[in-house]
Amino acid sequence: MKNVLVLCTGNSCRSQIAHGYLALFAAGKANIYSAGIETHGVNPQAIKIMAEDGIDISAHTSNHADEYQHIKFDYVITVCDNANEACPYFPGNVQRLHHNFPDPAKATGTGEEILQQFRIVRDMIKTYALDFADKHLQVQYGS
Repeated sequence: MKNVLVLCTGNSCRSQIAHGYLALFAAGKANIYSAGIETHGVNPQAIKIMAEDGIDISAHTSNHADEYQHIKFDYVITVCDNANEACPYFPGNVQRLHHNFPDPAKATGTGEEILQQFRIVRDMIKTYALDFADKHLQVQYGS
């Protein structure tokens, strides 16, 4: 079974969203982990917008990348430029992938406008996660 780590700055939004979708789309064919180069706690807005799409990440915790140094990862996906630049070394034959998603935690405006920014980023990450599962895990989700 493949091991996949999603890495972000604070393991609060983007990596948590990706973790939720990858766990769903991997269909039991990969172990999915998420971490940050810092820990900021799971963002309540991320929990809310994932629940809107039927995925419960409320039990997720914000973890530091150092907690996973003992795991041999097949893939490390960085979902922000900061994490990509500060990504720790993971031993073994690790394939690193990077996609910089906007940080929804930096959204401003009314509560609804902020939620809408979270939804936009969620949908971008969902598309990326489905594509990743198809290409790298050979999972045809929903088929």
